[in-house]
Amino acid sequence: MEKTPLSMRKHIAIFGDTNVGKSTLFNKLLGQEAAIVSEISGTTTDPVVKAMELIPYGPVALIDTAGLGDETALGSRRTAKTLDILKRTDLILYVRDINCDSALRPVKIDKNIPYINVFTKCDLADAKTLTRVSGDFPESVLIFDYNEKSLECLRRRMIEELNKQERDDDTMIGHLMPKGSSLILVCPIDSEAPKGRLILPQVQLIRDCLDHGMKAYVTTEVTLKDALDELRHTDLVVTDSQAFKIVSKIVPDNIMLTSFSMLLAAQKGDFKQLLSGAAAIDKINADSKILMLEGCTHNTSHEDIGRVKIPKLISSYTGGAAPQYDYYTGYNMPKDISGYDLIIQCGMCMINKKEIKTRLKTAQSLGVPVTNYGIALAKLNGILDRAAEIFNK
Repeated sequence: MEKTPLSMRKHIAIFGDTNVGKSTLFNKLLGQEAAIVSEISGTTTDPVVKAMELIPYGPVALIDTAGLGDETALGSRRTAKTLDILKRTDLILYVRDINCDSALRPVKIDKNIPYINVFTKCDLADAKTLTRVSGDFPESVLIFDYNEKSLECLRRRMIEELNKQERDDDTMIGHLMPKGSSLILVCPIDSEAPKGRLILPQVQLIRDCLDHGMKAYVTTEVTLKDALDELRHTDLVVTDSQAFKIVSKIVPDNIMLTSFSMLLAAQKGDFKQLLSGAAAIDKINADSKILMLEGCTHNTSHEDIGRVKIPKLISSYTGGAAPQYDYYTGYNMPKDISGYDLIIQCGMCMINKKEIKTRLKTAQSLGVPVTNYGIALAKLNGILDRAAEIFNK
């Protein structure tokens, strides 16, 4: 199976009431027993996410969720977690037990998200019920004993719906630079760098360069000057945002410069919104509240970008102001973000595009400025105009 990161896959979530066969459908589509199946109501508690190949569409992420209408002691909390999945969902499989009276009721999930009605246990239904459902829900999929014919019909419908959407495998650099361009990728090796490997955005950009006929030269900030001297021509230098200050001094003004994080911001989010959000840094003071959104959990060191470097730079930039910082990791966010003066999202490599769009739309509706690590660091180092030049071409 292709090792496409979950964050770069379309997310398909299975919703429905308890005991309608969601987990069984989840397992059958995956071709493995990834979720526990039981007749006991409320067996599925937390969402389960698995990568799969939806041939011939490509890599997707399939999510099994706890049942709606869960009346157990923890039912409301499970339902809240289930509904939270909507923020990152590109397609809903709304599963209904065809033999239940509630199966024909209107869908109560977010109607802005495309969905497919999936009726299970159709092998147990009478002809009258099957005819009625087929008439009332002509675009639905009927599952008979989870046989391959039924599952293949569902897969085709899933592909049809996904093909209507924007593909999430769009390029980081292919739309910005022509074929044959020469790029230098600066990958610092410090205490934050994972031992023995590159971080995800670095790997993604290298592959993207190869896919679009570009030449990618990998170095560190220590050997960057030598690399520039040895290469006859360099079109763009892409650096880890943490090294912006050092790298900007080494790279001549006639060579464009940006960061991995800023490329991801343009690929996954509304770059203009994120760019304009950086202006809020000028208004930060001791009474300000800043929400820091980190895509992954990790140990904090003296070189941590979100918890050490950015706060230190903000304090220096604002003349010593020490605002309040709140940190959330992964897909977690506070329910109410209206009280924040600025949101700073991480590089976005571990968060899928739909979630990023949902966050940006929510922030925009509340008038809360939002930016990301790379753009914030460019701003704090006084090189934002230069770092954004590639996106204005």
